[in-house]
Amino acid sequence: MNILILGATGRVGSQIVTYALHESHHVTVLVRTPEKIQINNENLTIIEGNVLNKDDIVRAMHGIDVVISALNTDGTTTLSESMPLIIEAMENEGIKRIITIGTAGILQSRTTPNSLRYQSSESKQRSTRAAKEHHKVYDMLKQSTLEWTIVCPTYLPYGERVGKYRIDRNFLPEGGAEISVPDTAEFSFKQIKASDYIKSRVGIAY
Repeated sequence: MNILILGATGRVGSQIVTYALHESHHVTVLVRTPEKIQINNENLTIIEGNVLNKDDIVRAMHGIDVVISALNTDGTTTLSESMPLIIEAMENEGIKRIITIGTAGILQSRTTPNSLRYQSSESKQRSTRAAKEHHKVYDMLKQSTLEWTIVCPTYLPYGERVGKYRIDRNFLPEGGAEISVPDTAEFSFKQIKASDYIKSRVGIAY
């Protein structure tokens, strides 16, 4: 497959790049600083650019089968500002499938079912800024024609790949407290071939 990975220099994104190349997919990454990608692989195409630049996004989408976005919030509005450009470029290119990395804050609350976790007492996060950014992206994807899946990890230490974890559609698995970066990346990558969670959020935790 031809996979476009956004956020490829981040913790989860860089792991997804490794998994995808390991399975001999062709990987395109759009990065601001190409020097951060320390991989030499004939299946890897590095495009220097910015997800906030419409022309860069359009250029990166040519010939792509599936998009994986591991962009994070980093104290900015990059996430919510780039998603309309990503959706528009995908719809114009006829690319249907997108997998994004969200946050457990935008899953449904078990204690207050009409609210999201970050809006309820269930969330332990003091700041809701990142969750609000992810919430905007969730709303945009819901209104798009795309086949989207938002993988929503809870607390995300680097950790080891365990290979076993619990998943729950639209909710965080009960009592789930953490999930490692490699396991989150592995589950997200596997969604390129899976259709179980199309147009769903997926909570993931041990």
